[in-house]
Amino acid sequence: MHAWKRPEIPSVPGTSDAPWLHDTATDSLVEARPINVARLYVCGITPYDATHLGHAATYLAFDTLQRVWLDAGFQVHYAQNVTDIDDPLLERATRTGVDWRELAQSQVELFRTDMEALGIIPPNEYVAVTEVIDEVSDAVAQLWAAGFAYEVETSDAVAGADGITGSDVYFDIAAAEAQTDWRLGDESNLNRDTMLALFAERGGDPDRAGKRDALDPMLWRAARDGEPQWPSPVGAGRPGWHIECSVIALKELGTDFTVQGGGSDLVFPHHDMSAGHASALSGHPLAGVYSHTGMVAYQGEKMSKSLGNLVLVSGLRSQGVDPRAIRLALLAQHYRTDWAWTDTLLSAAEQRLARYLAAFASASASPIANPASSTAVIEMMRASLRADLNSPAALHALDAATSGVDDPELLTDAIDALLGVNLRES
Repeated sequence: MHAWKRPEIPSVPGTSDAPWLHDTATDSLVEARPINVARLYVCGITPYDATHLGHAATYLAFDTLQRVWLDAGFQVHYAQNVTDIDDPLLERATRTGVDWRELAQSQVELFRTDMEALGIIPPNEYVAVTEVIDEVSDAVAQLWAAGFAYEVETSDAVAGADGITGSDVYFDIAAAEAQTDWRLGDESNLNRDTMLALFAERGGDPDRAGKRDALDPMLWRAARDGEPQWPSPVGAGRPGWHIECSVIALKELGTDFTVQGGGSDLVFPHHDMSAGHASALSGHPLAGVYSHTGMVAYQGEKMSKSLGNLVLVSGLRSQGVDPRAIRLALLAQHYRTDWAWTDTLLSAAEQRLARYLAAFASASASPIANPASSTAVIEMMRASLRADLNSPAALHALDAATSGVDDPELLTDAIDALLGVNLRES
């Protein structure tokens, strides 16, 4: 599956270093220092609605991480999935009377367009779940053979193309904890009561009869009438949610990769369970650092498709909003904080963009006495971004320099390279 066009990233004299990121698993700042190549996995969209600003904020945060790594001289290997087969997608397709494949295709294309407009660095591997069904079903069969999976009788399952009626297959948390180094909660640090509440809220089925543990997640959903299905060694059906990312991440990046990223709503159950599946499959940890972005609210509630309170990137663009202003509005918030989108934030970002264009990219800018050192400003930006991707501090360093710098061309390159805001665009 193709991603989108990669932005050109200028080379800036000097060098940065590996960033320090907040690691959810240890609740501390840790150095995200790659060994040779920075390997990054960020969970992708479920394409049943267009890109909202919560999505954009997450992918911008990990775009910034890539830019810091690149500025420090590291190569980056980035993988992202598209969950193009899942209950929310099928439900939306049914409600709107659109084939689920067409719905997914149209929303993925809109997402690509939004990401390219925002100057987001695309993944090296952009993988749809429907492209790796065989690998996922083989992984489920491997977990079954190793004693990490079990079946739960399924009354509404139908015979697959092979004429066999299967059962849903679940991951056995207790078996994985007994036979691997992984423990449920290693990544989330949550207690069981909180896990149960979030599991029910975020697609889990804690009350399902026949499960060995209420928190055991589904690995493979047996074929149901009217639902997409694929043959597999464990019976016809389709993948569960968490195993998809485990398989794609292991396939594209291997074990112990540098950073697993996503929104904070993925901490549990998704990232906890994905790590457990990967450990059971490979015998190794999935990632070294688990990094999560805050939630974006609008009109008093978390911005989400289920609530319908979405501010869409494509909607703002269709209104004539400069994507660079959208990017600056997002960069003005620290990636780990929860915050609310307002028209005031967008207006402030548009004004900031105008100031930067006038100060750093205008050929008619008047020289001043005692201009600020562009090199010094760049080093302040680098230091801010290395410190847990502190983009607001990097912007403040630029704000302080808008009265004039000694080398605006150099600073314009740095703003493009480090913050992804191309002031040379018309």
